[in-house]
Amino acid sequence: MSKCFPSEFPDASGSLSRRHHGLSRLPLSAWACAGVLGFLALGREPAPAAEVALMSLPSSVKVASAPDRPWTDKKTRTLADLPAIPVDEKGSRFGGTQVKSGTPSGFFRTSKLEGRWWLVDPDGYLFVHRGVTSVNETRTKAAGESLIRQFGSRESWAESTSELLKDNGFNGLGAWCDEKVLQPASTGLVYTKLWNFMSSYGRSRRGTSQGSGHTKYTNGCPFIFDPEFAAFCDERAKALKASKEDPWLLGHFTDNELPWSIEMLERYLELPENEAGYVEAWRWLRERHGAKAEKSDITKRDRAEFVGHAADTYFSIVSRAIRKYDPNHLILGSRFHGRALRIPELFEAAGRHIDVISVNYYHAWSPDQDRLASWSKSSGKPIIISEWYAKAMDSGLTNTGGVGWLVKTQADRAAFYQNFTLGLLESKSCIGWHWFRYSDNDPDQKGVDPSNRDSNKGIVTSHYKPYEPLLNSMKELNLRTLGIVRHFDRNQASD
Repeated sequence: MSKCFPSEFPDASGSLSRRHHGLSRLPLSAWACAGVLGFLALGREPAPAAEVALMSLPSSVKVASAPDRPWTDKKTRTLADLPAIPVDEKGSRFGGTQVKSGTPSGFFRTSKLEGRWWLVDPDGYLFVHRGVTSVNETRTKAAGESLIRQFGSRESWAESTSELLKDNGFNGLGAWCDEKVLQPASTGLVYTKLWNFMSSYGRSRRGTSQGSGHTKYTNGCPFIFDPEFAAFCDERAKALKASKEDPWLLGHFTDNELPWSIEMLERYLELPENEAGYVEAWRWLRERHGAKAEKSDITKRDRAEFVGHAADTYFSIVSRAIRKYDPNHLILGSRFHGRALRIPELFEAAGRHIDVISVNYYHAWSPDQDRLASWSKSSGKPIIISEWYAKAMDSGLTNTGGVGWLVKTQADRAAFYQNFTLGLLESKSCIGWHWFRYSDNDPDQKGVDPSNRDSNKGIVTSHYKPYEPLLNSMKELNLRTLGIVRHFDRNQASD
């Protein structure tokens, strides 16, 4: 097979011609012989890119990690820095591409073609999941009154919100969305489910508390080795049967941001002696170093491999429960974050049991291509970015909560979206992303965790007013996803 996207390909007469790298000049039928997407002739010539003017976005953005931290300049790549790329042709009914890959399976699956990972939708079309998390109503009195005033009813809000997402190039829902109200099958949105196996079990045994953005466990130790955990997961997973035949379901997240860390072995060894995790940690250590091994015998390798052991135990239990009751849908992992992203053994263990590695990716202005590739290489699986965002000071919110980047304006958020997603599409490991989140935090909302109280994270305000600059930027990029992939793959093939 030829290299991906060569600069020479047959023209309409069948002879070879050389074209400008701007994809607006490239007949889509030519891609039938062009490597990774070359297995299907795409037919019609796209509309010239010049018909749609791109937004003017800043090439450099002032960024801070928090309101009290210094501001620095970050270079920003946007669509304006690429050759002219036309809007993609209308794709599959699930919001994927118009490129078919193999026989329809009836459910989402993953596939690696010419070195690039893809999702494949139930009808067999290549698919990149572009989603938004937390699509639900703001639970305050004032926000509720705004909803009724603007939309008339919850049902009208759901319909309007679904159209807002699709109009701006999103094809699905991330975690914490109200799929019962949104009704993905009727509104045409691919959705995900988050089951919280470990955090639910932890609450049931009174061993957790609310942290900033995630659940906290005693001494940072999830109850992976409890004998009762497997039975709990099996019982909880029975609920998966209700959606196991739904083609609009992408797959299942098992938990959110479990505290995987390189200090796990020491932490388990410090638990009370009656804890199953304490017993297992000592058994594991002494099996490696002898019956008289002590903490002083722990090596750097021990620390990393114990994380792998714990992850292997956890993912084997939850994946067994999921596949018992729903063998059809993808297992999307537990949304790795923070320091866990530097532990290859964690990714290796997860990859033995699940289909997609989910990562909540913060503290990076641009995705690190080497890190994305290493996560996929270690696990043998594709990556989905399950959380990321930026918040702006012009929103009027104090923006003290959350770990997303702080910028000055909505135009800066718009530039960040394109900058980050271009990096994700440049990677051959990433199969999609979920922006965190649909609506801003509402400072009047009670009972939320400390990271979700006062920040500009949404594509709309907490009272449902859209952030037009951000949404316009999202739309520009989302609607060109396939063309952007082709641009990057062709350039990489010619290097």
